[in-house]
Amino acid sequence: MKPMGPLPPAFAHQQGALTIAGENAEALVAARGSPLFVYDLTAVAAQVARFRTAMPGAVGLHYAIKANPIAPLLAAMAPLVDGLDVASGGELHRALAVKSAAAVSFAGPGKRDDELAGAIAAGATLNIESAGEARRALTLGERLGIAPRAAVRVNPDLELRGSGMKMGGRASPFGVDADDAAAVVRALIAGGATWRGFHIFAGSQALDAAALIETQAATLALAARLADAVGTAPPLVNLGGGFGVPYFAGDVALDVERVGEALAESLARRADVLADSGFALELGRWLVAEAGVYLTRVVDRKVSRGETFLVVDGGLHHQLAASGNFGAVVRRNYPLAVAGRMGAAGEEEVSVVGCLCTPLDRLGDRLLLPRAAEGDVIAVFLAGAYGLTASPSAFLGHPAPAEVVVG
Repeated sequence: MKPMGPLPPAFAHQQGALTIAGENAEALVAARGSPLFVYDLTAVAAQVARFRTAMPGAVGLHYAIKANPIAPLLAAMAPLVDGLDVASGGELHRALAVKSAAAVSFAGPGKRDDELAGAIAAGATLNIESAGEARRALTLGERLGIAPRAAVRVNPDLELRGSGMKMGGRASPFGVDADDAAAVVRALIAGGATWRGFHIFAGSQALDAAALIETQAATLALAARLADAVGTAPPLVNLGGGFGVPYFAGDVALDVERVGEALAESLARRADVLADSGFALELGRWLVAEAGVYLTRVVDRKVSRGETFLVVDGGLHHQLAASGNFGAVVRRNYPLAVAGRMGAAGEEEVSVVGCLCTPLDRLGDRLLLPRAAEGDVIAVFLAGAYGLTASPSAFLGHPAPAEVVVG
């Protein structure tokens, strides 16, 4: 038997029927079909409010929409945050539908010329990833007769300790190496671009407050060194994000308040060159992961060589991360529950498997759950980030699940 991660706080003490923002989960499935993603907008707003309370007022909040770009959630998020960060032309289009271009930034390596031109024409900020991309942006801006708004994404000479995905301190396709960043900024300014500052991202999915505090202090120091080298203060320093959520057994929630207190202290003693700069944190997963639940109905219950399988009508084609096939080194269990029996004691060891013709399609591996029968609904938690859009939804041609917002 294998453990699973902790239930998010909103669900941890529920008894009987699972509810999401007061809505009965099984009733939602009956009305909208299975599988079904449900996102609680009240939980999202509460996370934003917690950020505002914990962080210094000088630090803006940007939402990285790759975490979850569903239109109703994005529309609800837009007025709550100071900026939207996108990573493709498609995401740019979605962001511009709900937020002014001045509050949208576009990161990611390999931006096509049409994507660069679209961002320049709209007035969004390009987070430049290389000297070559800087040259292309300047050429396109000249052709359009529009000065590009451009920040430089920096590949920092540091990494975020303990992060699930390290994005600094090593060779990387992301960003301009710290040693070269000032030269790229000077080239952009000389070429007529409107320089918007630095984007410095060292890692993601960190639960260690001390590691985040250390990284944020080092990021501020790096931004100051780069500003001195450029000879001009950056209008904005995007300090990255990295706030993680507890997915697995043994994970402990990040102490966000401690991080905020330390960041306030670091900003208070920042270098003079950054005195008039603005600051922002870019978060995705931490804002929306715990707000989402993936609901999928049991279509078969079978025993094979002594092992019980609950076969559901969903799977990794909708929720790849929960299957352990989204960058995981060791397959571990997300929190799952039988939606009609919240809080009930575990009665049997089962594996929850999807409907796809591959042994990789396993949403829960040898879990202790209350007994579930055909027709029961299984809830997979922490489905609000990197769910459907981060999964191979076209694999085997199954229909797309519905996505609904509540609250």
